[in-house]
Amino acid sequence: MAQIKSWTASDELWSKVGPLVPIRKREQGRKYQRKAGAGRKPMPARQVFSAIVYVLRTGVQWKGLPWEFGSASAVHQYFQNWHQAGFFRQLWQAGLAEFDGMHGIAWQWQSADGAMGKAPLATECTGRNPTDRGKKGRKRSLLVDGRGLPLSIAVSGANVHDSKLLDRTLAQAVVQCPKATWSNQQYLCLDAGYVGYPVRKVARKHGYYLRVKSRAEERLIKYRYPDSKPRRWVVERTHSWLNRYRKLPVSFEKTEASYLALLELAAALICWRHTISIYG
Repeated sequence: MAQIKSWTASDELWSKVGPLVPIRKREQGRKYQRKAGAGRKPMPARQVFSAIVYVLRTGVQWKGLPWEFGSASAVHQYFQNWHQAGFFRQLWQAGLAEFDGMHGIAWQWQSADGAMGKAPLATECTGRNPTDRGKKGRKRSLLVDGRGLPLSIAVSGANVHDSKLLDRTLAQAVVQCPKATWSNQQYLCLDAGYVGYPVRKVARKHGYYLRVKSRAEERLIKYRYPDSKPRRWVVERTHSWLNRYRKLPVSFEKTEASYLALLELAAALICWRHTISIYG
């Protein structure tokens, strides 16, 4: 049996993705017949989805799509239309919802952190990257559950401090967080870069108990309490998962919308990969 390539949607995955694909207005009727000379035929949705995932996985330019995926300009137009219709966000939400029904989202220990990347051709959502000699860069701020599933992503220029993105990151979660109670408390694990009263105020606003620990403090806790588990590292692992989608570490997308769409699709694939076997 031939192995399914990482950008090919398996039958099991497509059974989840297909019903969410936006339908073009002219195709919404029960019967649609294309008139002669009415332009290019619509591309199969599954082919378009595989082409978009191919770009995300390999980092190839849109114009560099292999010929078997069809017209590169048509695929990019589908990508933009699907993002405007909210398809990638809905796919992400559906993956989280199905995982929650099967295993349950680990709400008790959540963690957040930011990661910077290069953006040499970007015209929106950029800033001087302090770790890259002041060159243009972008930052993503990520919130994950206790297992590392992405719950929220906020983007900005690379010169925005992580702590200033925290409020927006917590507010933009794609699934509704259950209300914390005394018997079901929720902790937000952050690194030492989030120290300060403004961060405590934001955490309190969203109903979290703040847990800010440096690496040295985490090692000390592990030494004193061997049974304790480190909590914050899962967000760093999820950032690593996102960087495996080679279109993300160096962003050549000019607009903020396109960059965010790719992030949402990558987050959705991570969630579905934890729910079903995507790649065979």
